[in-house]
Amino acid sequence: MSKEILIQTQKGERLVAILENGRVDDFHIEVDRYQSLLGNIYKGRVESILPSINAAFVNIGQERNGFLYLTDVVTPVTDEDLSAPRKFFNKMFKKPKQNGPEKKDSTDHRHHHHRREDHPQLKVGQEILVQVVKDPFGEKGGRLTTHLTLPGRFVVYMPYDKQTGVSKKIENVQERQRLREVVKGFGFAKVGGFIIRTASSKQGKGELIRDARFLYSIWLKIHKKSQVEKAPALIYEEGELTWRIVRDYLNEEVDKLVIDNAEEYDRIRKFVQTLIGRHMVSKIHHYNGHVPLFDARNVSKELQKIYDTDVYCKSGAYIVIEPTEGLTVVDVNSGKFKTRASPEDAAFMVNMEVVPEIARQLRLRDLGGIIVIDFIDMTREDHKRKILEALQRELAKDPAKTEVNKISPLGLVEMTRARTGKTIESISFGPCPFCDGRGRVKIA
Repeated sequence: MSKEILIQTQKGERLVAILENGRVDDFHIEVDRYQSLLGNIYKGRVESILPSINAAFVNIGQERNGFLYLTDVVTPVTDEDLSAPRKFFNKMFKKPKQNGPEKKDSTDHRHHHHRREDHPQLKVGQEILVQVVKDPFGEKGGRLTTHLTLPGRFVVYMPYDKQTGVSKKIENVQERQRLREVVKGFGFAKVGGFIIRTASSKQGKGELIRDARFLYSIWLKIHKKSQVEKAPALIYEEGELTWRIVRDYLNEEVDKLVIDNAEEYDRIRKFVQTLIGRHMVSKIHHYNGHVPLFDARNVSKELQKIYDTDVYCKSGAYIVIEPTEGLTVVDVNSGKFKTRASPEDAAFMVNMEVVPEIARQLRLRDLGGIIVIDFIDMTREDHKRKILEALQRELAKDPAKTEVNKISPLGLVEMTRARTGKTIESISFGPCPFCDGRGRVKIA
């Protein structure tokens, strides 16, 4: 299987296409007029607290205040866990009384729920460090947390959570144990904990330590800056799209990364050599053709289809994707699909064919929230089970977190997907001034 990363830069935009066997498998866009806040860390000021919904609104210097659930407010760790930053924590939170050292269990995921029920008491006007975990959307401000996370290529550093976790996608018991032993060598990180990412599997100890040291050095800069800045202030910016793509997608499976900007090409090569290693630099290529990169590789034509409502498969079957304000509906249709098989077997064949395309379209369009898939009705339980297994297998390729429920008696699958950024449609399109979003033309 061939895998390539194509980066096209043009006025006000950066476009990234990830190709598998020449076909677009994932797509990212960064537009200057809309800068994602996802992952940014701010020193914010608590503007109001709403006990009725157990949340606070925090001014982070943006157009709308961020939204912080009180359950996402970090509980200070014990005194022995804090050496250098103790004063900083005392400033940040009023420390609750403790009867003794609090024990924390290892975890295998990035969202942590402490056993303690009490949370630091926030006060209006208080200054706190927060990170954006969900971009502003519509009239809603960004979703915030105080559980800060700094993701690297192989590990995630959590300065406020003293835990060690390994990605659930690493299933081999011996490998999980090896990685936990490697984390014990991260003694340079005086506070906090680490989560081992899936990409760290089979990586050498030196690579993981280099990644962890890099993240800890970023945290020291964040901590220092947070002490001198007054809220609201941007303390740390997650980084532009090019950097994130290199960090999260450039690995041994990738054959080449091609970029059409000479300045960015040089910068990526330097970054890769410093953080990843010299062996990866040879995979970075500069494209200087007269035809735009995406046109030369036939990517532009394929990307135009992600704005279409109907998506067709080779057999003639197709899916209809309809995003609404509350959820996204995906309808499966047999279309021109022809077979001599029974209706039950025909339904199963169509459903199996569209499953990879559904998962791919969710990635390409970055659709999030509640998603309802209306498969063609099947009666056999083994068919339903195989469809669900295939869907879960395809969704496992998605970097976004997903959850899938069983097929209902009506043939519906309810699932959720955590949106990684703003939807492509909301960046590229505005409401129609003629139909006001109703999507119909009046017949005279």
